Amino acid sequence: MEEDGKRKGDERAGIGGWFSHLLALPGEAFAYAAGKWKAMSASQDMLESAEPLSLHAAHVSRLKDAWTKLEPLENGGEPPAIGHADTDAHEWSRDERMLIERIKADIAEANRNNVTRTEAYRTVYFQTPELHWALLAHLVSRNGGWNMTDLQGEWLPRLLTEPQRRDVFLFLERANALIFQDAYPQLLLYQWSRSLGRSLFHLLPAFGVSRFMQPVWKLFWREHDSALLTTALIVNEQHYIEGRVVRNDYFESNVLNTLFFGLQSLLQLNGVFFPYGSGKDGGEGCGELQLAGLIMESFRDLDERIEFGKRLYAMLFGVPRVFEGARSFAAAVKHSGSRADYAPHLFKEVRERPPRRVYEEKLIGGRLKPGAERVYSPSLQTAWKDHPVDPAEPGDWFKKTAEVIGYFRELPLPRNFEMTNEYSMMLSKLELAVLASSRKAGPESGRDA
Repeated sequence: MEEDGKRKGDERAGIGGWFSHLLALPGEAFAYAAGKWKAMSASQDMLESAEPLSLHAAHVSRLKDAWTKLEPLENGGEPPAIGHADTDAHEWSRDERMLIERIKADIAEANRNNVTRTEAYRTVYFQTPELHWALLAHLVSRNGGWNMTDLQGEWLPRLLTEPQRRDVFLFLERANALIFQDAYPQLLLYQWSRSLGRSLFHLLPAFGVSRFMQPVWKLFWREHDSALLTTALIVNEQHYIEGRVVRNDYFESNVLNTLFFGLQSLLQLNGVFFPYGSGKDGGEGCGELQLAGLIMESFRDLDERIEFGKRLYAMLFGVPRVFEGARSFAAAVKHSGSRADYAPHLFKEVRERPPRRVYEEKLIGGRLKPGAERVYSPSLQTAWKDHPVDPAEPGDWFKKTAEVIGYFRELPLPRNFEMTNEYSMMLSKLELAVLASSRKAGPESGRDA
């Protein structure tokens, strides 16, 4: 009887929360519209001091000529300019072979999980800040970690089964790990080249790096064109995971073709956010939390992923306030995977008590309701065990210069990128989905994990 009474009380709480949320929607709609206008105004204000990035036409032309010479021969053979690890190894010195093994050991150590990868990117950037891509990768990798821990956090376990959540995690982890496995040795080779005072980019084939990148690094070594290097790395890494992850049969069937992935655009779960203002003081000061970023419409689309990365880069390094704030955040706050890293007034790493069977609403207008507990957002260490990185499928994605040269025309600044208001709406929509699911499925919903 006591358990039955508690269950009915939980049901009433869930229905009451759903009803009160519906009643609040007109007010939330007004607040959202006002916040939208404020965000657009803030974006425009920040753009007034922007320093747009550009791609040097002469440098792009030189790369175009170099890439054309590297296109595979019509009969399927490899171009003579660049070989592979197995054919080049006999030309490497003993010291070079030792360096290759050292870098491979560094990759294995840093590629254990999202937290170690994110820290590795941060270390590279603050040691060699001319490598813009490393800061961009660090901040995007933080978002990847937050997406991973969301799968075991407050809301998603109530919307997805344990097997579904694991498949999404494996998808995110595979993409995260493969990009790191390809890009990190490139960054380390540059650091070693700088340390030794000579180019070591002839060693790139030892790490399975596409022939596309060797002329880029050689040009960067001479011209120090950070914008061109960053753009090329964005193009390279998105092509690298296209066939290996995005077009992988298992992930297409179990992640990309699922209803949840289709709902991501509706719920705006596919946004990338950079904290550029602090919310760490909590209490009344929590309004200081400020986020810049963009929302991706379709992760499946290779062109969109590349242009999305370019716009993120243009915003991060072209808008001084975003750059200074995001860089300061990266320097000061160690990544744990929990969203409490940037919003401890809203999220907490530790669940203080077992979750109710029926979800009880915590937010109103993207903020905690009076008396509500903070939203559970675990650290990565709590949420997921390390997952071994399987070897990447062999092959070089680069085929034709004509397929990539269009990405090197410009680095457009997004017009609207202040996302604090959009982020609050994302949280509200996600909680609303949980409330709807709880109301529809009853008290047994979401209790598989």
